Amino acid sequence: MTTEIHPEILRERAVVALTAARARTAGLTETVSDRDLTAQHSPLMSPLVWDLAHIGNMEELWLLRNVAGRESMRPEIDPLYDAFEHPRSERPKLPLLGPEEARRYAAEVRGRVFDLLERTPLEGTELLSGGYVFGMIAQHEQQHDETMLITHQLRRGTAVLTAPDPDPPQGPPLAAAEVLVPGGPFTMGTSAEPWSLDNERPAHTRDTAPYWIDTAPVTNADYRAFMADGGYREPRWWAAEGWEQIRAHGIEAPLFWHREGDAWSRRRFGVTEAVPGDEPVLHVSWYEADAYARWAGRRLPTETEWEKAARYDPGTGRSTRYPWGDADPTPAHANLGQRHLRPAPAGSYPAGASPLGVRQLIGDVWEWTASDFLPYPGFRPFPYREYSEVFFGPEHKVLRGGSFAVDQVACRGTFRNWDLPVRRQIFAGFRTARDDA
Repeated sequence: MTTEIHPEILRERAVVALTAARARTAGLTETVSDRDLTAQHSPLMSPLVWDLAHIGNMEELWLLRNVAGRESMRPEIDPLYDAFEHPRSERPKLPLLGPEEARRYAAEVRGRVFDLLERTPLEGTELLSGGYVFGMIAQHEQQHDETMLITHQLRRGTAVLTAPDPDPPQGPPLAAAEVLVPGGPFTMGTSAEPWSLDNERPAHTRDTAPYWIDTAPVTNADYRAFMADGGYREPRWWAAEGWEQIRAHGIEAPLFWHREGDAWSRRRFGVTEAVPGDEPVLHVSWYEADAYARWAGRRLPTETEWEKAARYDPGTGRSTRYPWGDADPTPAHANLGQRHLRPAPAGSYPAGASPLGVRQLIGDVWEWTASDFLPYPGFRPFPYREYSEVFFGPEHKVLRGGSFAVDQVACRGTFRNWDLPVRRQIFAGFRTARDDA
């Protein structure tokens, strides 16, 4: 059951979440020139100015039209910002709002939304219950903020974003490279998290055999060992489609890595630096993660195994919201919210460890799993099919855990991300698992 929360507390949560998202959007769009805002930095990504106006359009659609019943403010722009009507590669050719007009539009929508939030009862309909629709819009904006951060990484030019580096790991070092997760049932998914999205629902029981899982994500140093052993030249480690992909594109390292003699450097938000061995590897596809796991004599964890390692407390038998319990994340628990522009070293955040001692399950890097993106038993699309249902199937692989680019409003132990297995521009790494022999 969802715990009843006073409406004024819900309103304050919504205001905080929406305000934080808009501040981040501003930081990502006001640090570059109008030329950079309207340029397409990769055919995989939209121009930043499209994301900016799309954020406002989505907010207007769901809050001002669906909740308040108002007429469209700019009906002529709706088709331009429908993500399913125009693929990303075509969006620069559209008659998009310019940077200043997009900012004014998004700001006007937000002003009306805050007025609406003050007087709307957060009950009576499924959209309003628990402030769901406001939380959905805050999550949507933060998801686009992560997308825009990916565009910043793909952008060529001088660095425009800054953030302090994560602190060195605090507390005791990792006790072991892997831990045993006991077999048996646990509760996967949620029926209680008020702002959980449709693909996280409903809560249901899953059963696993015992298995071992890495206590930290695979590091750059680990991955370099795979590369040095000819990992990219040996087809036996690769799924057939992955082998075809790396051969067709001449891939021999994670995206943004460059060889300099016997050393490797990388480009990170406009800065070129040596690849740090102790950080989780980043910008690898599912095929690369899968090949590494096979080379290491291991495998990727299934989505079920990942969530059990992240949420199951063997002492109580409960599934918690986060690895450390039910409390919202703090900077001591996880690397979230673009506080840093890189993952923290492997083994960081002992306060965020699971009861079994697994670290960095939340934040730092998205983690590829072995699983296809499929609905849970009893799934029901809400409030629209295009968020999850149209992506279900073997074409997309599930990622879990969030990255340093994810805000806490869009990250929890049940949150499910998905992408095509060829994708490398996303902030994705992985950890490995093995059966309990």
